[in-house]
Order: sequence, then structure tokens, then C-alpha cells
Amino acid sequence: MRIIGVDPGSSVTGFGIIDQHPAPSYVAAGAIRIADTMRGGVRLAEIYGRLLALIDQYAPTAMSLERSFVAVNIQSAFRLGEARAVAMLAAAHCDLALFEYSPTDVKLTVAGYGRADKAQVSAMVRRTLGLEGGAALPHDATDALALALCHVFRARFSGAVSTDSTRPNARVRR
Repeated sequence: MRIIGVDPGSSVTGFGIIDQHPAPSYVAAGAIRIADTMRGGVRLAEIYGRLLALIDQYAPTAMSLERSFVAVNIQSAFRLGEARAVAMLAAAHCDLALFEYSPTDVKLTVAGYGRADKAQVSAMVRRTLGLEGGAALPHDATDALALALCHVFRARFSGAVSTDSTRPNARVRR
């Protein structure tokens, strides 16, 4: 199974793609950067189009997405929600199974500590995928790879639970 992890953002959306079998292996990662001059719907359309292109190019079967957290700035929370919705739409459009994980769950699963910082998560992602000594990846990309790894590990040990109840074989988390 191939998984795309998406760390949504209105300015920068990270993506990370891994293969699950026989062991998690790196396929691709990067960041979708949106020009500051783009606003509103144009910005969201650009994220959507670039996610569709990535899904078309790499053919994942599932998407692992960061679940929203409570933000202090309500405008930031709205922008994050819009970027999440675009990623969810891309998954639905391409018939990908969608799985959501909280930032704490991702950190706990990947780094072993629910309050791990970005450097700790990045180090564990690089170690797990055999990327030590390679080119540096932006934190948005390593966060997205961590999301994909979280899904692989959670699916392996507890059974995957889709958040999309409209899919015929989906199991819904209650």
C-alpha cells in the first residue's frame, strides 16, 4: 500500500509519500508553497490542483491527514480548516481512503513522546526511512512523512479506521 501524508497549511502544505510493504520505505516528499500574492479561492485551487497532480503521479491508495487542533488565532484556525478541506476533497475526488491523526498521536507513534518537538520527529522519520545523511527536508515534508508513518504503524498494530463512512468498506471511528 502506498500512503500520502499531508500536513495542511494555507501557505505551505507538506506532503510525504511512503510505501508500506514489506517495511515503510521513502518514495517522495516536499512542500507545496503558495505565493503570497495568491488569495482566497485561487490559493485553495492551487493547493487542490497540486495535490491532485501528486496523487496522479504517485498513485497512493490512502491519505493520512493531520486532524485540526485548537489554535489561539481564530483566523489561522479558519485558514488551516480550509487547507484541510481541500486535502479531504482531493482524497475524495481520487477515491483514496482518508485517515486522520492528531499531532499528539503522530508524535507519540513516530517519536515515542507525544510532546516531541519538530527536530525529534524529523530525526525519527529520517532514521525510520533510512534518510540519515541525505539532503535536508523541510519540516513540512518531515511532518507529512510522520503522518504517513503514523498510519502505517497504527494500521499494523490496531487496524486502520477510515474517517470516511461513505466508502463501502470503511470502518468508522466512534
